[in-house]
Amino acid sequence: MIARCLVACSLLALSSLACQSKAAPPTDTAASAEAAASPPPAPSAAATPAHQKFGAPFGASPTVALADVIKTPEKFADQTVQVEGAVRAACTRKGCWMELSEAQDPAAAGCRVTFKDYGFFVPTDSAGSQARVEAKVETKLIKPELVAHLESEGAKFAEKSADGSAQEVRLIATSVEMWR
Repeated sequence: MIARCLVACSLLALSSLACQSKAAPPTDTAASAEAAASPPPAPSAAATPAHQKFGAPFGASPTVALADVIKTPEKFADQTVQVEGAVRAACTRKGCWMELSEAQDPAAAGCRVTFKDYGFFVPTDSAGSQARVEAKVETKLIKPELVAHLESEGAKFAEKSADGSAQEVRLIATSVEMWR
């Protein structure tokens, strides 16, 4: 009885699929040849978003110049601010950090941006983008082992101590907006 029911249900499902397929309308062979010869249309602007957003929505934190945060991080310590800059590098393994700078130039000052509570990541190919972040500012001594690990993922540290540690200005982001 169950087997007959299963067979009947299967046949019913197949017949309903067959009823839904439609025959292709006749085509004009000249129009088909012309369409095949022309290149496909370019993707619309709506198909590729101009801005990508990650994390929480932006809040009402003050906007400050990234250069000011990098030059005088103690002035902004433990404050949440919004800054904008060039994404010079990003973690090539997971996208769990990025380096934000005033310019793509490797000589320009920059700082690493991590994401609060490891709560979100950015694309691993983010380098070359522009970004705005809302983040808490902190200065931290990075141990030699972590410096080596981060450098293996593409990070750069301008000033390392003789023991391999480095003092860094870090932004712990809750919100990121990125564009190219």
